[in-house]
Amino acid sequence: MAAKTDGTEEVGGAGGTAAAKASEVAASERAALGYEQARDELIDVVRRLEAGGTTLEESLALWERGEELAKVCRHWLEGARARLDAALAAEDGEPPAGE
Repeated sequence: MAAKTDGTEEVGGAGGTAAAKASEVAASERAALGYEQARDELIDVVRRLEAGGTTLEESLALWERGEELAKVCRHWLEGARARLDAALAAEDGEPPAGE
């Protein structure tokens, strides 16, 4: 992908789309970051955005990072909910949801 003069990247070309690459990064990041680490970094991102004093470009980058961190946290929480549901269902002698 070629970088344009405004700092963005062109989508397409031999390397695939930017969205596909972002999705791959997000999936690998969910595997690499633990819930607490992602949550703590997200808290820091929110504090920095609320404090202001950043350029528009920095604010956008922080916002995007915050969105990715929120997805990581959501992934972990959804997994925890599924494990709790399965444990509760097993305790009641019911098959886990979705089976």
